[in-house]
Amino acid sequence: MKIENPNPMQWQFARRTERLKSSAIREILKITMQPEIISFAGGLPSPATFPVEKMRAAYDAVLSRHGKVALQYGPSDGFAPLRAWVADSLSIEGARILPEQVLMVSGSQQGLDLLGKVLIDEGSKVLVETPSYLGALQAFSVYGPEFASVPGDEGGLIPEQVAAIGGDARLLYALPNFQNPTGRTLSLERRQQLVEVCARLGLPLIEDDPYGALSYNGDPLPKMLTMNPGGVIYMGSFSKVLTPGIRLGYVVAPTALIQKLEQAKQAADLHTAQLTQMVVYEAVKDGFLQTHIPTIRKLYADQCQAMLDALQASFPAGTSWTRPEGGMFIWVTLPKHIDTMQLLTEAVAAKVAFVPGAPFYANNPQSNTLRLSFVTVPPEKIREGVQSLARLIAAKL
Repeated sequence: MKIENPNPMQWQFARRTERLKSSAIREILKITMQPEIISFAGGLPSPATFPVEKMRAAYDAVLSRHGKVALQYGPSDGFAPLRAWVADSLSIEGARILPEQVLMVSGSQQGLDLLGKVLIDEGSKVLVETPSYLGALQAFSVYGPEFASVPGDEGGLIPEQVAAIGGDARLLYALPNFQNPTGRTLSLERRQQLVEVCARLGLPLIEDDPYGALSYNGDPLPKMLTMNPGGVIYMGSFSKVLTPGIRLGYVVAPTALIQKLEQAKQAADLHTAQLTQMVVYEAVKDGFLQTHIPTIRKLYADQCQAMLDALQASFPAGTSWTRPEGGMFIWVTLPKHIDTMQLLTEAVAAKVAFVPGAPFYANNPQSNTLRLSFVTVPPEKIREGVQSLARLIAAKL
């Protein structure tokens, strides 16, 4: 039976949906997918780094040998051999990570959502960097926290500031390696200080590390997880070292927290795709990443240098930018009177795009900032796009 002329449905949304906001980056990407636009907007890995043949072989191997298992439901905490591989890869002498401390998730973004669901109450004080990763702000906001921005400088967040404002906080969220959006790296001394401060305050520290393997010199700094495994929650991902299309990440934490996260995951999606996990394990178990990651580092280092050279050659006086030692991003600061959201409109008309910096701030956004990603753009296009931006900026001085 079909109802004739039904009244339009008046949907009554939950109050929490008022906190749901579209990602500024995702909205910009819709505009910049046109092939003629030189886009520095997306935080997307370069497709040139995707190991297509390796992944094809891994899928073939898993489906031919273990197809019925791979296509079945799996355990909520993840594929056991892959969890063991993650634990072994993070363990060092004196800081052994156990497989039961590892929860596989459907991309790091799910990990952030689960952590917010388990750790944040309405009104909880949550410490974040200034600026911070937009995806984390978006994930946590649904649970109604009060964000407190930790001041930082060229070396990242300042541990003394955490000590000053963190006494009643629920957690601290940080990206120590080649941070998104700034590209900054937290020094060894600051990592040690930060772990000490958080341990003294009893403050859980989330160490989000999607870019740690992408150090251009191949020598990443120690993980804060290994400095205090009982107080640090570590997040990792295969998106930047294999392919983001597989949507596979992991959370490493003390078992009491992992158990709660697993319960939250069961309510969300039962488990991460068994096939995906088995394929990734097949691809990485024999040391493939040890030879693959250096090729990514080399490509990104070359393209980063191309952008730094272009900025130095073209951008006018009064502008400044970070000089990352790894990762995918450069952070640019313009004179205070320039609003980069307005600048973006002009830039898109000139066939070039970036991400305005304001959405990356939990509080007091700085509208004269912007993020540039260089990894998907060849050097000649990097120079062309930077020159176009430079002309637009110079016209506003």
